[in-house]
Amino acid sequence: MSNDNSQSPPDRRPLIAFAWLWVGAPLAYGLYELVRKATQLFTG
Repeated sequence: MSNDNSQSPPDRRPLIAFAWLWVGAPLAYGLYELVRKATQLFTG
């Protein structure tokens, strides 16, 4: 069996990038706030 597809699959890279941003942006903000508050806690 040959795997010669004349039609290429749809490009999902924009969807994957959007999904990473959808999850990554709140995660990055949460980590930023965590570090900021931990610094305040330990430095006074």
